[in-house]
Amino acid sequence: MSAVLDLTCELIARPSITPDDAGCQQLIAQRLQAVGFAVEHLRFGAVDNLWATHGHEDGPVLVLLGHTDVVPPGPRAAWASDPFVPELRDGVLYGRGAADMKGSVAAFVVALEQFVAAHPDHSGTVALLLTSDEEGDAIDGVRKVAEVFRARGERIDWCVTGEPSSKTILGDLLRVGRRGSLSATLTVRGVQGHVAYPEQARNPIHKAMPALAELTARRWDEGYESFPSTSLQISNLHAGTGANNVIPGQLQVLFNLRYNPHWQAPQLEAQCEAILQAHGLDYELHWHRSGEPFYTPDGPLRAAARAVLAQVSGSVPEESTGGGTSDARFIAPLGAHCIEIGPVNASIHKVDEHVRVADLERLPALHLALMERLLVA
Repeated sequence: MSAVLDLTCELIARPSITPDDAGCQQLIAQRLQAVGFAVEHLRFGAVDNLWATHGHEDGPVLVLLGHTDVVPPGPRAAWASDPFVPELRDGVLYGRGAADMKGSVAAFVVALEQFVAAHPDHSGTVALLLTSDEEGDAIDGVRKVAEVFRARGERIDWCVTGEPSSKTILGDLLRVGRRGSLSATLTVRGVQGHVAYPEQARNPIHKAMPALAELTARRWDEGYESFPSTSLQISNLHAGTGANNVIPGQLQVLFNLRYNPHWQAPQLEAQCEAILQAHGLDYELHWHRSGEPFYTPDGPLRAAARAVLAQVSGSVPEESTGGGTSDARFIAPLGAHCIEIGPVNASIHKVDEHVRVADLERLPALHLALMERLLVA
């Protein structure tokens, strides 16, 4: 097997379900230390984070960003093979994390080994940042590491995240930004009662419906550069006792806003609360800010990535700000320009997650070429 395929299989065999790293980072740390990287383990709570660097303080800092944790596999019987026993079938590697994102992590490691072997005196710094808390709450992972970096003045100029971003072939999409994510838990209070005597009760569902309709019908903006318009989606509604003759005493609503750089979270929170107040609701509202949007303008990083991906895929990649969120949302506020490059995402989080071996084996060369364009004079 190739170096990247062998390492990917080693990582898949470690059942690193969030936030358990299951020894993945220790394996990677040993490999990078052996080729001259300085390694720092940053553990917060149950979460492992690895920071490995090679180079000089002068010059730009390029960080490869990834995660070693995976989502639960679901019913094992639904898989064609054990999700934590990597299996090759017809040129495809199966296993939990194959695409999201142990394949990319392995490619990062192999590319870094090749880069420092070929360019031991490269300019600037090349680094690898890994966490075991990307698929979970993302509290003690890169979010916490970014706080540490900010406190000690750690500089990052460019960040490449290995999230699976390609659509149909490797390199057909370059992620140049992400929307922000803002979640809310809304509790609307009413008065429980018998459905036959509505005058003696106050139905929180009926009270909330006009406000919820206004929130969901609102056109928040017309988009921002290459970003789509901001979207509010209700994901859960819960009320009642289960009986059909009882007016509920309260309604709980979960909703999420995916928003572009036209907004910041406090502005959206204020707009939503103004609508709820205008409808006279008796409510409580709790917000969770998952991350602000980020956008990397055209410059050296995008230009280098565009050229490398065009060579890989045979055509100029689509440059997109779509999709959900990634840990780059915590790195961008440090002043870094961030992009995302990775394998095809069709099977991520699914049963029988997989990556094409041919794509996996092209990833190290892709990242090596990108590092050379940015750090080799």
